[in-house]
Amino acid sequence: MGDILFLAHRIPFPPDRGDKIRSHHLLRALADIAPVHVGCFADTASDLVHEPLLAEISASHCLIRRRKSMAMAGAQALAARKAVSLTAFDHRALHGWVSRTLAVNPIDTIFVFSGQMGQYVPDGFDGRVVIDLCDVDSAKFESYSQSGKFPRKCIDAREAVLLAAEEARLAQRADRTLLVSTAEAALFRSRIPASSADTVIALGNGIDAVFFDPQSARPHRDLASAPGPHFVFTGQMDYAPNVAAAQRVIGRLLPAIRKIHPAAQFHVVGRAPVQRLMAQDGQGGLRVWGEVPDVRPFLSAADIVIAPLEIARGVQNKVLEAMAMARPVLLTPEAANGIDAEDGVHFAIESSDQALIARALALISHRALAAQMAAAARRYVVDHQSWPAMLAHLGPIIGQHSASPKGGRRDAA
Repeated sequence: MGDILFLAHRIPFPPDRGDKIRSHHLLRALADIAPVHVGCFADTASDLVHEPLLAEISASHCLIRRRKSMAMAGAQALAARKAVSLTAFDHRALHGWVSRTLAVNPIDTIFVFSGQMGQYVPDGFDGRVVIDLCDVDSAKFESYSQSGKFPRKCIDAREAVLLAAEEARLAQRADRTLLVSTAEAALFRSRIPASSADTVIALGNGIDAVFFDPQSARPHRDLASAPGPHFVFTGQMDYAPNVAAAQRVIGRLLPAIRKIHPAAQFHVVGRAPVQRLMAQDGQGGLRVWGEVPDVRPFLSAADIVIAPLEIARGVQNKVLEAMAMARPVLLTPEAANGIDAEDGVHFAIESSDQALIARALALISHRALAAQMAAAARRYVVDHQSWPAMLAHLGPIIGQHSASPKGGRRDAA
């Protein structure tokens, strides 16, 4: 087959958050099939530090520092009657690079990672187009609009409508549209014309079970030296569903647990915690750690890793990471979406606050059963959720029907 053009809304290095983990492993797998030309954005100056890694794996690349504020993107989106999510990632320089790259390289497949980047596929391109939406963004914004307050709920409702139209367009344009789970794929099929439904398939997330191994990290000393029990939540902490989940623990779950276990602590671990979380740090057993170099010591020290998400799309990497680290995981059905594990065997699923509290107390009281569940979780991830297993069928998805040698690297653009 010919070369591949890979378009991603964020640089796939380092693989330290959900979307970047998925794009990172996809890019590596594609680079083992054919030369890959990569166009993507850097959100921060620290992202730019990883450009040499991008250059090493790609035949050519274009990395653009994204500086457009959400306020500017919102104003432009209103004027253009476009979704804010699309306008935020619309950049003239990247459009130009895509055109030049297609003109001078034998590209027969464009692989789009995330719906925001579908706008870069030229109408006249007659090769294969694969679009990995990961999850159904329009449904996520619908959920926001239903639970939000005025005027934000109106903004989210507008975004949901416009993204739904873009998702339908992309499904019609693509030879294959990928979603992160069978449930997400079924939801997407229900929202697009039937003529596009047969191109939609599920491609699950994997986990690096060698990196996330209980033997790979010692428990964090601050947690190990404190009485506990210790509850840990990990994630990007300016992401609204993560913030809501943390606030649920702080306001509704932890106080009840501390009535039985007064020394119980809740640890929020992840970059960019919002101010309302930081303002509560140190109160009522809460520790807000912010960005850390390695989440594994926190997971290793957790008595329970908790993920009480009420809004979730796709597969939660935070859950798979905790399972791989052989920790008891307490989560909601939303957070378990796309993980074909069994309640009571591999993790503990509850919906209501009272049920979550009761299950947490039961796991704390029955340490042997909790340890048995944690060990089963580790085995499940190793057996079913490794990246090689998840990406075994990537070749046929992009149109490769037989093995071909990897092409050599070319000069970076």
